[in-house]
Amino acid sequence: MKKKVLNLENLTLLSIVLGIIFGYFFKDLALNLKVIGDIYISLLKMLIIPLVFASIFIAILGLKSSDDLKSIGLKSFIYYLSTTSLAVILGLIVVNIFEPGSNMQLPQDISSDIQPKDVNINDFLLSFIPSNIFYAFANGQILPIIFFAIMFAIATMYIQKDKKETLYNFFDSINDSMMVLAKWIINLTPIGVFFLIAYTIAKNGIEPLINLYSYVLTVLFALFLHAVVTLGAILYFIAKIDPITYFTKIKEALMVSFSTASSSATLPVSIEVAKTNANVDKKVAGFVLPLGATINMDGTALYESIAVMFIANISGVELTFAQQVTIFVTATFASIGAAGIPGAGLIMMTMILESVGLPVEYIALIIAVDRFLDMFRTSINVWGDLIGAKVVDTLVFRKTKI
Repeated sequence: MKKKVLNLENLTLLSIVLGIIFGYFFKDLALNLKVIGDIYISLLKMLIIPLVFASIFIAILGLKSSDDLKSIGLKSFIYYLSTTSLAVILGLIVVNIFEPGSNMQLPQDISSDIQPKDVNINDFLLSFIPSNIFYAFANGQILPIIFFAIMFAIATMYIQKDKKETLYNFFDSINDSMMVLAKWIINLTPIGVFFLIAYTIAKNGIEPLINLYSYVLTVLFALFLHAVVTLGAILYFIAKIDPITYFTKIKEALMVSFSTASSSATLPVSIEVAKTNANVDKKVAGFVLPLGATINMDGTALYESIAVMFIANISGVELTFAQQVTIFVTATFASIGAAGIPGAGLIMMTMILESVGLPVEYIALIIAVDRFLDMFRTSINVWGDLIGAKVVDTLVFRKTKI
């Protein structure tokens, strides 16, 4: 009889528990071994630029022609960008109302060292356009990189077919390689989490973890509002379909997404239920859903906006309106490059924290509940994809029946 092997989720949960114990009883050692956790964070950050650039490039170039870009593609992008933006705005509104973590600030000698980046509107607008794209790559300036990737992909659509295919295959291969590398690094999560959480407990004590309930409830409440109110209203008023009826038609995909916490793993099921149960045109389902699995991450974007504000609250840092606008833009576009695999949101989280100058190592505080929340936010991602497929199908083919 084979022994049951612990999966990644169980190992991560075990490492959190052991990290708390280790950091509480062996403070000096935990403080000295922080470098191992730092290595894990660096590995996550290493993936950001190639993963975001390649995934955005191939998503746009995958439209094949300018006609597809103008019809199905343009409608899909408008839908995905709109719903993701609404998700982030909702997350920021909810987190500003409930202010999770505001009553559990870290010790003053820690938070006083944090210097958030100041942002003004002129610098913010100019930050989109790179004067030197290689400088942007070298310095991890994500907004100009995303802008360049979009413009580069659109321009590539107008060159010779063989050259276009060469570029597509090249960046598609990079994207696939980054996905594999991301899975490898995420498999190191139990190790990284152990040393990060041990260091956090050794330095800050156990109280921040005990008070995570406010953060979890805020995220779940915001996800529920977005799924039921925002996405439900879009489905009802644009596609003229009852959200509950549509839910019953595609619930199998949502069950798979909840259990796997992976949009990519759920994609075959999503395409099948969309075509078979929801009467979505084959061409629309075959384009909109794979695109959505790549660039539409409503739940992830909403979660990241709340998580960043939560970290600011526990750090005792009050972010300005301009800085929250930076979170909005970065979270919206970062979600476009978020790989559809479990835990990939952590990769994007590092980028958003750095965009406003908050400490990346505080991710360790929320990793304790990340897997639990990941299942919910991934389900919202897939729910948004499937609604998007039906909305685009309705706009293109004028079909409102399921």
